[in-house]
Formats: sequence, C-alpha cells, structure tokens
Amino acid sequence: QVQLVESGGGLVQAGGSLRLSCAASGGTFSRSAMGWFRQAPGKEREFVAAINWRGSSTYYADAVKGRFTISRDNAKNTVYLQMNSLKPEDTAVYYCAFYASGYVYATKSYDYWGQGTQVTVSS
Repeated sequence: QVQLVESGGGLVQAGGSLRLSCAASGGTFSRSAMGWFRQAPGKEREFVAAINWRGSSTYYADAVKGRFTISRDNAKNTVYLQMNSLKPEDTAVYYCAFYASGYVYATKSYDYWGQGTQVTVSS
C-alpha cells in the first residue's frame, strides 16, 4: 500500500514562492512516475505537473508552465513542486499522486493520492 504525505503549503502573497514536498512510502517510488494536481473550491481537480520515474521527462499544465518546476529525489522517495511567481488563481489544495497507467494528464491514471496541502495566494 502506497502512502503519500504532502507538506509545504501555506499563505503567500502574489509573486511569492513556495516549495511543496511529497514523501512516499510503501511502493516502488523509484520506478513510478508521479504527478501533482490541485483543486480549488467549487472546481474539479486538475493536472498541474508530472515527472517520469527517472526525472528525465516533465509535463506541465499551460497555466503553470514557466512558473512551476517538478523534480524528484529517488534516494529520499520524495517529489517536489517549486512554485514561483504565484498568482491568486493558484489558490487550491495541492495533491501528489502515484501514477498507474494511461494518459499522464488525467486524474484516472493515478491510483494513490495524498491528503493534500493548502496553498493560498493573497493579492
């Protein structure tokens, strides 16, 4: 059973930065792609970024491209999301997820999820 624990969320002013972390246990983290998603109040959960198991390929939603960077440390079983130039519209609960199969941008392609961490960006 895979367990994912996110951390690093908080309140930040527009233009600021945060780094989210997701620690994994109980699975083959070093052989699995990982993803970050977010869900704002009243909206569906949406794809933010993903990274392959080696860290050599990354994928981003258009809304965050150029501002967010996903990375991983397989020795620490941890995936990160560096978020720069934050905007109020980035406010959401951010989730990391363990990739299973299929389209990397789709929520249904991931079979384990963390509990989420709140990110709030004030204007």
